[in-house]
Amino acid sequence: MQATAGIQKLKGTWEYVDGEHFDDYMKEIGVGFALRQSAKLIKPKLIIQENGGKWSLKSESTLKTASYEFTPGTEFDETRLDGENCKSIIKFENDKWVHTMRDKNGKESTVTRWVDDLGQHQVDMKAGSVTARRWYKRVD
Repeated sequence: MQATAGIQKLKGTWEYVDGEHFDDYMKEIGVGFALRQSAKLIKPKLIIQENGGKWSLKSESTLKTASYEFTPGTEFDETRLDGENCKSIIKFENDKWVHTMRDKNGKESTVTRWVDDLGQHQVDMKAGSVTARRWYKRVD
């Protein structure tokens, strides 16, 4: 699966700017109250890299650092930041990175990433009827 120029723009280091409805999204995917309260205070830095067709995303914060590697279009096992294991697949669709996760109960959520016209990294998160958004600015 070839990465378009729009997908290539996601590579680099990104700093959290703001978000909306993130607590609702976390609640919908089953994250407990205490962890949701902590997560609201975190302003993560994201590092996206690609090497030989294998991609990685690393999320760093003062509380926790997590990362995953993937080959586009190939399902992989992932441990979410809340410790839940899920099956994930990331596909590149047009200029967007579409990450679909399925937890052990079969509940799906989708995280879509892209760089907008202002050069910000946009992240849309959907689970059930809940939609949340976060956005980041480039730091490198």
